[in-house]
Order: sequence, then structure tokens, then C-alpha cells
Amino acid sequence: MNYKEIVDYIEEIPKFTSKNPLDHTKNLLHRLGDPQNERKVIHVAGTNGKGSVCAYLDSMLRMGGYKVGLFTSPHLVKINERFKINGEMISDDVFVWAFDRVKEIIDEAMEEGLDHPSYFETLFLMCMVIFQDADVEYVILETGLGGRLDATNTVDKPLACIITSISLDHVEYLGNTIGEIAGEKAGIIKPQVPVIYDGHNQEAAKVIRARAEELGSPSYAMTEKMYRMVENTSRGIDFMFRCGYEKNEPEEVELFIPYIAAYQMMNASLAFFTMEMLRKDHGISREKLIQGLARTRWEGRMETILAGVIVDGAHNADGVKRFMETACHFGKKYPITLLFSAVCDKDYQEMIHTVCENIRPAGVVATQIWGNRVVPAEELAQLFRENGCDNVIGEPDVGKAFEEACAMKGDGMLFCVGSLYLVGEIKAYLAQKRDKEKEYD
Repeated sequence: MNYKEIVDYIEEIPKFTSKNPLDHTKNLLHRLGDPQNERKVIHVAGTNGKGSVCAYLDSMLRMGGYKVGLFTSPHLVKINERFKINGEMISDDVFVWAFDRVKEIIDEAMEEGLDHPSYFETLFLMCMVIFQDADVEYVILETGLGGRLDATNTVDKPLACIITSISLDHVEYLGNTIGEIAGEKAGIIKPQVPVIYDGHNQEAAKVIRARAEELGSPSYAMTEKMYRMVENTSRGIDFMFRCGYEKNEPEEVELFIPYIAAYQMMNASLAFFTMEMLRKDHGISREKLIQGLARTRWEGRMETILAGVIVDGAHNADGVKRFMETACHFGKKYPITLLFSAVCDKDYQEMIHTVCENIRPAGVVATQIWGNRVVPAEELAQLFRENGCDNVIGEPDVGKAFEEACAMKGDGMLFCVGSLYLVGEIKAYLAQKRDKEKEYD
């Protein structure tokens, strides 16, 4: 199969198979030579912030001169984005090679009666052979959904486990309470392996701490008392982080992150503390870690794509709450315009109500994401009107909607929010626009 045929095949997997137990993944990995246990792995789980933490870790390790493999999800535009080596997504040729290698053992296993691996399981198998072939020194692994039963949880002994902010999301799979969801996320903790976690939610922290104690794993809670903001501008955030954990006089270090959302201080703290704790392993100086943190690039998460234009993949209640904190901060100085879309299996009615109640945007453009989870643009626009917004446009075409929103923002700020799929379509539109402009140059 060629690249396009392989991508089409992978996208069809959910139609003919479902999630498998971890023993199934381990069986397939064993047939590949158990590549998951050959690298130094940092494993990251959580509801919100996983990708950002992974990006910070990746950037700091690369600043220290290491070759790093990064596996994240979902992708925004192209599936190759899920596999990065030293900050660059893999080529189509590498993608094809990895799939062929994995498909060979899938076919072999199925002949022996095993089920076909799931969509995410297949991609995880590919990531392991990609990073093995590239001979990366470190692997940063982001869980897909949950943690305990996630395909990435087949790594026997990672260097460290990180658990980010936990909130109610995917309750149909993970549980109906914060405690139940925390239990699933805490499933990545391994015996005697340190776990660093977001400790601001006491219900989640209690579950994570108990699991760590049960396994004899050192645990370190990051709380908002451990950092303080110095300045938040359109270029990013300067903040002080208390580096010394549980010391009488904690040492403070000044950090900068190129993001405008205050919650990124917690994500950066989780990553920075982890790297400080692992210093004996990697040997990277604090100065280099600080530089790496400052040079982090993570697409689609409060990312400035044009002057005054920010895209953010907030798509659940906690993500929207955190987006609003940022929008309200800048709304004191600039009028706020929104470009919004959502998929049908999210509580978009509540999202819109919450946004309108707290931000009172000067203008809104509602658009729609094509596929079987579409919510019509005009339906979203009407919800904004019903929640008190007067200047509202419904435009189904994402490209046209983006241009309308940019025109509407004037000298203010435009936030494009509601779904990572929206972020992906905006990025695809801008890439096509740049390509066309190049043709006329």
C-alpha cells in the first residue's frame, strides 16, 4: 500500500475492531522485539495539559543535546504529527516503512487467532518501531485515553510518570467522578518509579498519592503555591518556580514560557521539576533546561498563529474554564472576538453559555467541522444569540469563517476555540493559503 492507502486503512480501523487488553498489545510488542523497553521513557497521563508537558520535556531534552522521540495525540492536520524525532514529524516514507513492519506482525498474529489491534494500538506499535529504528535516546509518551488500560502502559519501567490536571471528561469510559478518573490515570504508576502530579485537586491527589504509596513509588505533588507569576504579556509568561521540594527555604528559579495561558505555569512546573529530579540521568544543566523551556513549541494550545490571533483546542469543561481565564485577562485591554466550533458529542450548549456569561465577546463567528460529528454552524450561531451575543455570524466554511473572524476582530484579539479539529482545519486552511500565495510570487 502507498501512503494514502495506509492512512485510509488506519482511519477505517475503528469500524472493524475495538479496544484490546494490554496483554494483546504486549503480545504484538514481543513479536517486534519488545522495543518499548529499550529506551529511556517518560510517561505522561492526565485530562488536560498532557501534550504541553510532553512538549516541554521534549524541548528541554533536545536542548541538552539528546535525540528524542515524541509520541502524542491527536494530530491537527497530518497523522505523521503524532511521531516526532528531534522536533520534526516523520516523513511519509518512514510512516509507510513503520506500517509495513507492524502490519507484518499483525497479519501473523491474526493468523494465529488474535484480534486486529485498535486504531491507537496500531499507532503505538508504529511509534515504537520508528523510535527503535531512529535509535533515539529518550522517548516521551503521551497516553491516549485513560492510563491503566492504555496501550502506552506496556512500558515496564519508565524513568518517571507524570499525571497532569484531572477533570471530568470521557466519563463513559473512565468513570463518573474525579476520584474514579484519577484512579484510571494513576494506573500508569509503576513500582519504585517516581510520579510527579498536579496536586491542586485534593480528590485526585488523594487517589494518586495512595496508589504511589501502595507501589512504593516516590510521589511529588505540584501545587499553585510552588509558582508565582511575574508578568503575563502577549509574548508569554515570566514566573518564579520553587525548585526545592519540601525544603524549609525553597530555592526559586525564574522561568519563561512562550504561552499566554496562566495554567501553563503548572504544566511547565511539572515538566521542569521532573527534569530537575532526573538530573543524575540526563546531566543537563539548569541553564539549559531553562532555555529549553523557553523555546518550547506546541501547536494548537493557546498558540499565537498571527498577530492577535490565538488558536486553542479547549474542548471540555475544564479546558474552557482555563481558556476563559486567559481571555478575561486580555479582555481587560482588548475587545475579544471568537471563532467557535464543536463536535456533537461534547456539551457545546454549556460551553457556549459559560463563554458568553464570562467573556461577553464583541463578536462571534460560528463554523462547523465536517464529518459524522458535525454541529451546523447556524445552530451554534443561534445558541450564541440566545445567550446574549448580538454580533454573530454563522459560516459553514472554515476558511471563510476564519477570514470573517479576522476582519471582525479589528485591533482586538481573536480566539479560535471549541475543538482541536477546528484548530487543525484552520492550520490546514492557512497552509493552503500560503502555498497559493507562493504560486503567485
